[in-house]
Amino acid sequence: MKTLNRFLAVFILTIISSTMMAQNNKAKVLVLIHSDNAGTYELAKQISKGIESNGNVQPIIKQVKSSSHPSLKDVPVASVEELSSYDGIAFGSPVYFGNISTGMSEFLSKTVNLWTNHALEGMPATVFMSAGSGAGNELAVQAFWNTLSVHGMVLVSNGIRGIEKIDKNIPQGNTVLGATSLASVKNVERPSSGEKEIAFEQGNNFAKIVFALKGTFNKNSEIKVSQGKSIEKVLVEKNIVLPNVPKPAGNYQPFVRSGNLVFINQVALKDGKILYPGKLGVSVDENQIKEAIKQTMLNVLAVLKDAVNGDLDKVKKVVQLTGIFNTKDDYTKHADLMNVASNLAVDVFGEKGKHARATFGASSVPVNSSVEIQAIFEVE
Repeated sequence: MKTLNRFLAVFILTIISSTMMAQNNKAKVLVLIHSDNAGTYELAKQISKGIESNGNVQPIIKQVKSSSHPSLKDVPVASVEELSSYDGIAFGSPVYFGNISTGMSEFLSKTVNLWTNHALEGMPATVFMSAGSGAGNELAVQAFWNTLSVHGMVLVSNGIRGIEKIDKNIPQGNTVLGATSLASVKNVERPSSGEKEIAFEQGNNFAKIVFALKGTFNKNSEIKVSQGKSIEKVLVEKNIVLPNVPKPAGNYQPFVRSGNLVFINQVALKDGKILYPGKLGVSVDENQIKEAIKQTMLNVLAVLKDAVNGDLDKVKKVVQLTGIFNTKDDYTKHADLMNVASNLAVDVFGEKGKHARATFGASSVPVNSSVEIQAIFEVE
């Protein structure tokens, strides 16, 4: 019996060890997308199925920026730093006027340090896109290829794979460079079954190339793109917790973006109630109004985070802060009060947080808040 138990133990350990080795030997492909209305995401799922069908390659779908779309809100967001840790990347994007989408272009613009470190040279890449119509599809894929070729990536085209399986009686979004979909064509589900088939074939072929080239180029676990800390890390280290974005109390928006400027106004709302309401020196003391100022500035930062789609690293400059305080006529220490908000801006954004400033008193502030802060930010 003991001999049998030893044999079973060795057998089980051998299976576990073999399974772990097989997992470690698998190549990993990042399927990196920007998707507006989930059309590119649907193609990405087919690309991933094709990659997975190879058996030796594991696909991982991530997006370049967070999205509130129901199909995309749970898709993880990729970092630029992690790109060099994969064995291959399949890039997916909507077509914007014959070019890459703005979201994907902004993400790729951050890969300069990867380029200078030769981090992606020799790594296989393939491209797929979703378009409103057939116009500009191939131009957009070629534009994508131009960027990836500068990185020295090995560009894998799709050729005419899968074309015999598509319904030629309906418009199909297909190029020899990579799968595309005609998202705006009515009365036909998009991506169409034919477009999905082409995407599957592209994924399967790409997996073969990735596995064949695995280990032939210098793969880094991670290239550090920026020497500075991310804003999210700063918030964690300094125990700064941003509240939920306050809902507007009227017919207006929490923020307005004009060009690269974001405009925000907030009061001392906390958990649906005004924190320390009233007038300084009458119903509120200086310590209480400073707490209200801190809460108001946290509300401003929460709205700002929403304005940059969750990525506070996109903030280039805190341009101006204006503090309006509910004070008596003879009060003159407005600047001291406003230091609470100014210090928080610098704590979070460092040198980028240093700003122009204005402060003044008022006979009253909306919803009986003791403070209102108006803020202007420059963002990417």
